[in-house]
Amino acid sequence: MTPPSSGRHRDQVPSPAGAEPDHGSASGGLRPPRRGPSVVALAVPALVVLAAEPLYLLVDTAVVGNLGTVALGGLAVGGGLLAWAAALLNFLAYGTTARAARRAGAGDRAGAVDEGVQATWLALALGAAVLLLFQLLAGPLTRALAGSAGPVAAAGEQWLRVASLGAPLLLVALAGNGWLRGVQELRRPMRYVLAGSLVSLVLCPLLVHPVGLGLVGSAIANVAGQAVSAALFVRALLREGAPWRPRPAALRSQLVIGRDLLLRAVVLQLSFLVATGVVARAGTASLGAHQIAVQLFFFLALVLDAYAIAAQTLVGQALGAGRPDRARATARQVTYWGLGTGVLVGAALLVLRPVVLPLFTDDPAVLGQAALAWWFLAAMQPLAGVVFALDGVLMGAGDVGWLRTVTIGSALVGFLPLSLLAAPLGWGLAGVWSGLTLFIVLRLVGVLTRVAGDRWLTAPATVTA
Repeated sequence: MTPPSSGRHRDQVPSPAGAEPDHGSASGGLRPPRRGPSVVALAVPALVVLAAEPLYLLVDTAVVGNLGTVALGGLAVGGGLLAWAAALLNFLAYGTTARAARRAGAGDRAGAVDEGVQATWLALALGAAVLLLFQLLAGPLTRALAGSAGPVAAAGEQWLRVASLGAPLLLVALAGNGWLRGVQELRRPMRYVLAGSLVSLVLCPLLVHPVGLGLVGSAIANVAGQAVSAALFVRALLREGAPWRPRPAALRSQLVIGRDLLLRAVVLQLSFLVATGVVARAGTASLGAHQIAVQLFFFLALVLDAYAIAAQTLVGQALGAGRPDRARATARQVTYWGLGTGVLVGAALLVLRPVVLPLFTDDPAVLGQAALAWWFLAAMQPLAGVVFALDGVLMGAGDVGWLRTVTIGSALVGFLPLSLLAAPLGWGLAGVWSGLTLFIVLRLVGVLTRVAGDRWLTAPATVTA
């Protein structure tokens, strides 16, 4: 496949503020795409993809929780470190979606697929670096995070050394999700991710309990599922027939758009790591409760992020086709959907608390601490629904610099100070979750302010190499 003869450099994404395409060119000028699927039509398969991994982690938490408080704490520490690395590098999905959507909106499918090829090369390189890091430093990192909880640190190290073998596979799947979202093909990622998650869901309880591998069985199941998903995403690229050579110019361009997303993710993940460290020093029961609540938070965040994925795809393609009016209409739609869904999720959390919490542990101390965090978790859902949806709008527009600034500022002003003060002031888990709630509120103010104006409509999707 070859890109259309548009006269642009291959690494240059069409400007969102550019002139309308020539509709009558005899040489095959670019045409704006016909009206594609709705927000909901894109959000439903995105929801399945986004929910699959954290749903597995919730099942994993429930399975490991029955091994005891130490194993649950070890999963919290080891799993938190691996999740930190994956979230830090999620620009492989979000940055790739923004670039691929612009190309697809301008009629350049071959260019969109090539974004997936280059992102996959980046995923393999970065995944190998993450694997090496955790193999060398798993012990010091888990001990630093768990503090004086020696058995918890040892359990976390054991889990992390095995689970980190899947880091390159996990990142390849992120890259594959990115380019397929950009070309509005969300059903294939749904099937690929579900296949991998099903493998993990079947293997996890079997390996942990009947086979008797304990916490290591959880890690092995994790890697097996990631291998299946990664293989399917690579096969999808191979079927496109795109050249597989890495192109340094394209890789640099992807890293440029990933830079702000990376900085944003660094501060965000460091904030969660600091919060976990503070809770770990408050006691094993608090750490176990925090693990349950924070996994639910991540699960629900990704569920609500389904609207962000839909928005990212639709906004990127609209701006690639020179249709800012369509981009703004998408922003309004996802705001309403995010708010409404957040209200429903928050209400469901309050109603189902007596049923859901005992699924994770029967330890009375852990249950008591988790009930405290539950109120914060439920109350922030309507606000989070709007925040995550508008994050997707701004990412699709390439306005990642603003997102970086808002996220870092909200973490430094809200999340980190309250988390760090929780220990000396004796606030415990309530202090940490107050910080997380303030973090969401401050981000809400920032994204609403930006989308109310016009500057996000003219943000560049990338920088030409």
